[in-house]
Amino acid sequence: MPAREHWKDEPDEHDFPAAADFLSLVLGPREVEDKVNALRKASLVHRKAKDLLRASRLELLPADNVHVKKDLGKVDRGQQLSPVLLVRGSLAADSPLTVADGYHRICASYHLDEDADIPCRIV
Repeated sequence: MPAREHWKDEPDEHDFPAAADFLSLVLGPREVEDKVNALRKASLVHRKAKDLLRASRLELLPADNVHVKKDLGKVDRGQQLSPVLLVRGSLAADSPLTVADGYHRICASYHLDEDADIPCRIV
């Protein structure tokens, strides 16, 4: 599958509640609200798929994972993927980057081109 521009300029609206659902597993309600509000306001930055996986300490999911395959199919059909939502980790505290929303999209992009820039909002 050829690598090409396959990203939207803005996250989908439904990504923010999805991020809140995930963050509610590791943060209290007020912290979740603060992080999601900050993600809504954060500027878009670009990071490489391989670096996002390394910083988050997450495994690369295989291309045949049902969700990764779905995202690869979207790209193949010319649909753009939503930017990913991230909460910055801390090297000093040995705390990894948290992928609040977009893990499968990161993996799909890695399978297309591990060096391609992924649009992200990081808080």
